[in-house]
Amino acid sequence: MSSENDKDGQPSGTSAGSSEDSKSLSKEDAKKFYEEKGIDFSPDVPVKPKPIPQFEKSISDRVSSKFGSKVTVDYVRAGRIRVSTKKEDILDVAQFIRDELGYDHAESVSGVDYPDSKEIEVVYHLGSYTDEKLATQVLTLATRVPREEIPNPGKDSSRMTSLREVFYSVEFHERECFEMFGVYFEGHPDNRRLLLPEDWADIPPFRKDFKIKGR
Repeated sequence: MSSENDKDGQPSGTSAGSSEDSKSLSKEDAKKFYEEKGIDFSPDVPVKPKPIPQFEKSISDRVSSKFGSKVTVDYVRAGRIRVSTKKEDILDVAQFIRDELGYDHAESVSGVDYPDSKEIEVVYHLGSYTDEKLATQVLTLATRVPREEIPNPGKDSSRMTSLREVFYSVEFHERECFEMFGVYFEGHPDNRRLLLPEDWADIPPFRKDFKIKGR
């Protein structure tokens, strides 16, 4: 498809200021265009294709060049990049992002429960205080761990390597992810509950099958 697009990133047959330029693509055509360009696409909203931002693309290209098939660039858009990797590789990828790309801290760590695929996704949002060019950038680094049907946090397969030694600021965020999703972070210096009572005996409350008693 790229050979059919002009140098400004517009589909063939369109140009700036033309009547065609004011029309949205069909959802299917827009999806194909965005997939080719490496930009995320929402199937619920008709969109007009936009050129991929070159600064962000240069960052994602460095990650892809370094790790090849070990990473997947999920999307590239203005101010935002998302990269996924296996849990076995996340420590190496995180160290590269810090040391070579200049992202020096984690702004947050969150989880997403996928009971149908029996996985829990752990998502790190990374930023930089020290590089002005990255001041408005957020690089999302995500991985997935197995999801146990009957969780036993800290003693089952829902675990991954902690990024505490790479990004100091994950210390409390990983603890929250541990208690709310049941993901144990190996190598974390203080991997215990943060918000829940010590005698909590129910499943992690951010899992989709958690139900408040009496409802």
